[in-house]
Amino acid sequence: MTSIKPFQLEDLFNINQVNLDPLTENFNISFYSQYLNTWPNLFYKSTESTNNEEEVISGYMMAKTEGSLSKNELHTHITAVTINQNYRRINLASKLCLQLEKISEVQQTLFIDLFVKVTNELGRKLYEKLGYSIYRRVIGYYGKTMPDDRNKLDNDIDAFDMRKSLQLDKNKSTIRENGDKVYVLPTEIFF
Repeated sequence: MTSIKPFQLEDLFNINQVNLDPLTENFNISFYSQYLNTWPNLFYKSTESTNNEEEVISGYMMAKTEGSLSKNELHTHITAVTINQNYRRINLASKLCLQLEKISEVQQTLFIDLFVKVTNELGRKLYEKLGYSIYRRVIGYYGKTMPDDRNKLDNDIDAFDMRKSLQLDKNKSTIRENGDKVYVLPTEIFF
């Protein structure tokens, strides 16, 4: 049975099986600690009970709020959502995202966003199924050097900025049609 619980600092010693995934970005301990201290309600885990009554971390969500309401930018940003490969295909990622949506509605943010590699079709399809759409393509987001040509597309290092509008965004002004045709550089993203 799956339970969703707050992430604890000591959980960092038990997430190797979750983070051993080529599409999961790993961070240093101070980065995780910053999220735990600043946005504790947006950092949580899913756990599973095993046959011998132990709990195993099956996945986690790490998010933050940023932007300002006056600039129509107040949103929840998904930094990482990942699932242990032994617990995939049972809707855990969807459950973690839907939990974040509930929290974000209570906190009254306008939208939820995330960055996903252009080549990560499974991730993109998951988010589209949950109601996210592509807002823009960020050229060179995952590259080692800062790009300077927004028209030089590279599927291996470009990212889609995907968004889901929430109830507070009554006019749906934080999303757009054909966002995959809007190209920006990483330096042009502000919140």
